[in-house]
Amino acid sequence: MNSRTHFRLVVLYALVGAMLLVLMGRLWSMQVLDGAHYREIAAQNRTRDIVVPAVRGMILDGSGRALVRNRTALVVSVDRTSLSRQKDKGKAVLARLARTLGTSTAELEKKIRLCGPTVKRPCWPGSPYQPIPVDDRVDPKRALQIMERQEEYPGVTAAVQAVREYPEPEGASAAQALGYLQPITQEELDKRKGLKVTGYSGVDLIGRDGLEATYDGDLRGEPGFRKVLVDSQGRVTGTAQEQAPIPGGNLVTSIDAKVQEAAEKALENGVKSARSQGKKADSAAAVVMDVQTGRVVAMASYPTYNPTIWTGGISQDEYEGLLGKKKGEPLISRVTQGQFAPASTFKVATMTGAISDGYDLNGTYNCPGSFMVGNRAFKNFEGAALGSMNLHRALVVSCDTIFYKFAYEAWLRDGGTKPKKNPSDPIVQMIRKWGFGTPTGIDVPGEASGRIPDRRWKRDYWNATKKADCKAAKEGYPELARKDPTRAAYVKAIAAENCAEGFVWRAGDAANLSIGQGDMLVTPLQLTRAYAAVANGGRLVVPRVAQAVVRADGSVVRRIETPPAAKLPVDPKVLKYIRGGLADVPTEGTAAGAFGGFDFDKVAVAGKTGTAEVYGKDDTSWFASYGPAGKPRFAVVAMVSQGGTGGSVAAPAVREIWEAMYGLNGKEPALKDGRLPATLPKLPGTGVATGREGAPS
Repeated sequence: MNSRTHFRLVVLYALVGAMLLVLMGRLWSMQVLDGAHYREIAAQNRTRDIVVPAVRGMILDGSGRALVRNRTALVVSVDRTSLSRQKDKGKAVLARLARTLGTSTAELEKKIRLCGPTVKRPCWPGSPYQPIPVDDRVDPKRALQIMERQEEYPGVTAAVQAVREYPEPEGASAAQALGYLQPITQEELDKRKGLKVTGYSGVDLIGRDGLEATYDGDLRGEPGFRKVLVDSQGRVTGTAQEQAPIPGGNLVTSIDAKVQEAAEKALENGVKSARSQGKKADSAAAVVMDVQTGRVVAMASYPTYNPTIWTGGISQDEYEGLLGKKKGEPLISRVTQGQFAPASTFKVATMTGAISDGYDLNGTYNCPGSFMVGNRAFKNFEGAALGSMNLHRALVVSCDTIFYKFAYEAWLRDGGTKPKKNPSDPIVQMIRKWGFGTPTGIDVPGEASGRIPDRRWKRDYWNATKKADCKAAKEGYPELARKDPTRAAYVKAIAAENCAEGFVWRAGDAANLSIGQGDMLVTPLQLTRAYAAVANGGRLVVPRVAQAVVRADGSVVRRIETPPAAKLPVDPKVLKYIRGGLADVPTEGTAAGAFGGFDFDKVAVAGKTGTAEVYGKDDTSWFASYGPAGKPRFAVVAMVSQGGTGGSVAAPAVREIWEAMYGLNGKEPALKDGRLPATLPKLPGTGVATGREGAPS
């Protein structure tokens, strides 16, 4: 062997030796220094983490009847991320799954696509990184096929889950009050993680409206997890680790399912009655409230919908039906979000404002057929001249002109169209103290404030509409002029006046406000609270639907108390006087026809009708009441938009509710002895009374 060959062999040996040393060093590093890290990676390759959603709590009425509960269902879900990693982006799997489920590939693709501004439903509104349910009513045999042949369905799971169910006890849905669930979005999940809010996972459904939204944290519980062992085909071979979820608490409400059913049925009948009289009757609301505590016993809205529509996904047509005017926007709660002129039901507040302004509670006032407000005659309903009367009688027969007088004279004392520096506006100020113009604070989201038009509102509105009014004053209304020249000329003149002086608080504004007309708007819930204040002696209770959160074993997690009630700054003598007038309305006043033959001996009802004029529409029908008149327990209010007069539509609906509550219709009373349960109910299926205290409230 020559020297050159020998040298080459030495170099080769050295290289091989170096490579062996590097390899041994790397093996030592991987097995010793980084051994724990690679063992974890290896374990991850043979395990899968599965989030186990917590069972959401039920929502119960005050007697323990389930308004919302859960049913066990086999749910098939698709993981978009897993499909996207497959060579054909999961097309073959979806086609195979569609055949198994008896649907089409196109339908499955719609369900797993992400929702967006241009994407119609069905689509997935939740996180794109979580399994998407595509069928929650799958046949067990088909679900078993998917579970046993995971190699044929990579990215697809079939598992038993709890699905929301709405049993509609006693036929009551209370859909708007209960709310609905939707998948949590990735943005919401990221936001909660940023705020360090725990208890949320990507597979969760969260409350989007109603009680489901307000008490989402109480109802949802804490999700668990399961670490399962899988083979090379992705099939589960065992469980490595498991942490059970913590079920959500059950929410006990003050709603009574039987009273809720009666309220919903009364609205339906009221709308039918109005339409039979030639009215358009497009929406309605009814509220039943405990006048002493503010507990809501029923809150019905018309039109309504079946809340099961949200379970298992919703189609575009169904979604548009909930929001569209064609079906009356049933998703909107007319109780808390509907805003309407209250008409004469509002006179209880106006009267207290007039008394605070110095008018004699026991005085006699003339009720002519019309009253001159400036240079314009404001008339009674149908122009009836009713002669001299006291304020008691003014409430009973609903005289408008007396209230016009109060408002007009107060307006003059404040300076008229040239107001003094600090006008007192006594009626407006008193109206605000009744809580009108602000939310009541009920524990359901999205409550409207209503509107109290005053000098500031008038100027703000003028600033917002001045440009349009000035344009109309100059150009007129050409399309309207071709159809109705007289009307076009009138509205053009109004536009010109608003353009120049639309900010001025005029006598007509004050007069309209005094009888709940003009730009005045209230919600049915606000009016219910006002009549509860009349009934209970002047306390403005804060409405509450939820009473307590209880565990599955019946122990109380926390009680949900009603906030302290504000005190109405009205002399108790004035409220007593008003109660006396309202007590005669159903027997000899504007509601006497609706309450003919009613058993006042069993429950004396006091109340007030209202018929609100709305430009271009039929009148809004109102009846606000409380009872028993001698010792009030409940306030009951009904409103039918475009229903006609209060005495012909809303008052009969309220009567129907009272009769159902007290069993005056020949049926078993909805409320035993006319009272709500004094204690929390037993949980359905457990027989356990929810009376034991758990965690401190």
